[in-house]
Amino acid sequence: MSEEAPQSPGRKPKPKILDSDVQGGQWIARIMRLLAPLHDHGPKRTGKHGPERLLHYDEYCAWFLIYFFTPVVTSTRGLQEVSDIEPLRERFGLPRFSLGSFSEAASVFDPQLLAPIVEKLAKDLPDIEPDPRLGALAALGKRPTPVDGTLLAALPKMVWALWQDDEHRAAKMHLHFDLLKGAPERATLTHGNASETEELAKTLQPGRLYIKDRGYFDYGLMAATLAVGSSFVTCVRDDIAYEVLEERPLGPIDTPGRLEADLIVRAGSKNHREVQDRPLRLVRIHVPGPGSARQRQSAKAHHYPTASASNHHTLLLMTDLLDLDVSLVALLYHYRWQIELFFRWFKKILQADRLLSLSQEGMTIVTYCALIASMLMTLWTGRKPNKRMYELLCFHFLGCLSDEELLRRLERLERRQQPR
Repeated sequence: MSEEAPQSPGRKPKPKILDSDVQGGQWIARIMRLLAPLHDHGPKRTGKHGPERLLHYDEYCAWFLIYFFTPVVTSTRGLQEVSDIEPLRERFGLPRFSLGSFSEAASVFDPQLLAPIVEKLAKDLPDIEPDPRLGALAALGKRPTPVDGTLLAALPKMVWALWQDDEHRAAKMHLHFDLLKGAPERATLTHGNASETEELAKTLQPGRLYIKDRGYFDYGLMAATLAVGSSFVTCVRDDIAYEVLEERPLGPIDTPGRLEADLIVRAGSKNHREVQDRPLRLVRIHVPGPGSARQRQSAKAHHYPTASASNHHTLLLMTDLLDLDVSLVALLYHYRWQIELFFRWFKKILQADRLLSLSQEGMTIVTYCALIASMLMTLWTGRKPNKRMYELLCFHFLGCLSDEELLRRLERLERRQQPR
């Protein structure tokens, strides 16, 4: 007789989530007060084949926030298991839910009702950026606000998430980031192919200094920004048309690189009447360093500021602020990288790009809840969130750290991160 092949052990079942795995009831109580205005908006009847329950909008969002602060919960199925723990539900004051009702709720609740809560939280956050030059701009009604978009992975069956083709889908989050607060200010979610310039034009606000990458270069967007009472610093292509009106003397700048030109120009051709009637400023900066191969290839293909044979590259920055110190123009674009760091935090540390919902409405709600979770960390601690801080808060939610120990460790973490 031939020997029988050994059977595969299969995937090990995940350990059952216990009541002791989730703590932080006092934080959840504060969250519920924040979400209270949503309670009466569209309560959802659930349980088609059993006793009916009501899942309200504020409770639905609170479960998502528990998810983000509880690393032992990694899916909606795990979150549903948490809702089965009666002592935990009593501690949080939240109802049990079924997977079917939780999934269906995404199509019932209006995600835009969360937008005012995100904006209110953003206003309540303290200014934590110590650079006084940024604060001086804000005092003049030009609050530095980088804007950018990032792709969030989607499944082929998510037909609304248009991107490359039927097998490669993606959503796109369009974000406004407040430099002084180190936090998001507002966001929208679209399919992956949505125009970033058109989306920004819909959400422009007065009193901002928008810092934009070259993907936002558009004369119509420049004119719209000025029309609402805001300003801009934007990277532009090296092949743009302009007429030099004034050439200013050169001097050193505070960021890596060498100033090559500081010009007052009339930008665009005669077809761009929206900006032809006012002078703009064009700053050319030679920046040392190779950059990534992908960036160099993209620059060459799209006539963006290109890399030279020595792997150095040139930035062309355009702004409407003619009297702003040239070092500050360069520094503002240097600070634009903070929004890229936030995207990394959002997707790699907070893991907010996990597919907890497949509909556009559901993904928008998850995105807003993730932004709320991130801003709550800043509001609770008075510091810009990072990986170490997030770990401490998660340990607190797991019951490993008391309130006093959490504050003590956060203060020690802040001392370690201060420059010597």
